[in-house]
Amino acid sequence: MSDTMSGSSLKLGDLVWAKMKGFSPWPGKISLPPKDLKRISKPPGKAASCVYFFGTDNFAWIEDFNIKQYQEFKEQFTKSSKNRAFLDACRAIENHIVNPTEAVGTAATADGNEEEYEKLKEEKKPASAKKPKKEVKRTPAERKRRPSASESDSGSTPIRKKTKNNVETNSHSPIGNHHSSPRKSGLSRILDQPATVQRPDTPPLDVGRVTQTLKEKNVQPSSSKFGFLGLGIMGSGMVKNLLNSGHKVIVWNRTTEKCADFVKAGAEEALTPSDVILAADVTFSCVSDPQVAKDMVFGNCGVLQEMTSTKGFVEMTGIDAETSQDIADAITGKGGRYMETQIQGSKVQAEEGMLVLLAAGDRTLFDDCKSCFQAMGKSSFFLGEVGCASKMNLVLQLMMGVAVAGVAEGMALADRAGLQQRDVLEILELTTLSCPLLLEKGKAILEGAFPTNLPLQHMQKDLKLSLSMGDQLEQPLPVSAAANEVYKHAKRLGYADHDVSAFYIRARF
Repeated sequence: MSDTMSGSSLKLGDLVWAKMKGFSPWPGKISLPPKDLKRISKPPGKAASCVYFFGTDNFAWIEDFNIKQYQEFKEQFTKSSKNRAFLDACRAIENHIVNPTEAVGTAATADGNEEEYEKLKEEKKPASAKKPKKEVKRTPAERKRRPSASESDSGSTPIRKKTKNNVETNSHSPIGNHHSSPRKSGLSRILDQPATVQRPDTPPLDVGRVTQTLKEKNVQPSSSKFGFLGLGIMGSGMVKNLLNSGHKVIVWNRTTEKCADFVKAGAEEALTPSDVILAADVTFSCVSDPQVAKDMVFGNCGVLQEMTSTKGFVEMTGIDAETSQDIADAITGKGGRYMETQIQGSKVQAEEGMLVLLAAGDRTLFDDCKSCFQAMGKSSFFLGEVGCASKMNLVLQLMMGVAVAGVAEGMALADRAGLQQRDVLEILELTTLSCPLLLEKGKAILEGAFPTNLPLQHMQKDLKLSLSMGDQLEQPLPVSAAANEVYKHAKRLGYADHDVSAFYIRARF
């Protein structure tokens, strides 16, 4: 904010844009300070005014040269929308202008009066700017009087919630507090992180919808019967396309309710994984992590119980080469055929049948699954012996994890620098950095809701496996290791089930 306003032009009730160090301008109002704000360190030698921030319901002393009139600069600061918290704040100040009924950020939320406020402002002026003031005598009634409608805009009192740590947050701002000021207490807060952003509801999958992509593939379904274990974020999309391409499918899922829509669409439902193996010629498994994959095979009523020489098993879970080899040894030890098939893609690509499939293991099983792979993806590769596909997948996932981290940190830096994040994406799209992944995650960051397309916990799991592979091969991976630590922290903040783009929360705060 290069242009300045003189301190004398600011008065209680003025609607303004206020800029804290490291943040973009935010809509607020010149306000009486709450009692606890008086304990904040005062800006040395600078004139400052107390600002109430809309949307976050917080107060802070802001130097007058970092404050601009709201209406005058409204178009400049709102021409490109930012994250949802900023938009909520803009809506709050506009509602306040339209419906001024009570004092917001003044009488309703602050202690003191105009006389006290002027004393505080005087303390914040440079020593050279302070002038002796004539004592003005006021009647008791005048001293108690609150700002009038002409002196203060007003509106409904905002609702504030307190977390278990007694930190006030805005009930309708998903990103939370961008402008909270550190407050001294018995235990000072080390991190000023926002409340966890609520993950948007995942729209229900329309199992019966046949995509245009699938129609154009003209898949000729195999006469074999296929089993599928796991109807999660990726498995659901793949099974949908198997059914809609004419394949005979029998399904199982730990949460049986998920099977209902697929049964309506023509699938059969089995009670246990071993029942699926018994009924199917070839069974696919796509679950959350290596340990669950092992439990599916070696556990009670698991895959091994009904595995015979006439059966095939395809492991599609994101796993490491060692886990894949353990499962392969067990399957082939029972006479069955084994193949690992790793998935490159996201929820949307799984539903559209546009995945990239990386296979390794039994070549005859790969040939028997060609019609399934055609329905599930746009390309499939056979990479050789067991373990090769898992290693290739981890290499690609490592690159993806670091790339997403770079986008998140870049967007965070842009916001701190006062740049418009939307401008960053528009420019990025015109450069050699432009690619679907970076643009998709950048837009998710811009919108601030992080609907799950690729779960953050799955990315962190793959990074962990990639780092383990690097340890075994004595290959240093310092950038990936640093990114993994931030993903782990984002999980601890409650973003495990959010999209991987929620990495931004930890990068920004």
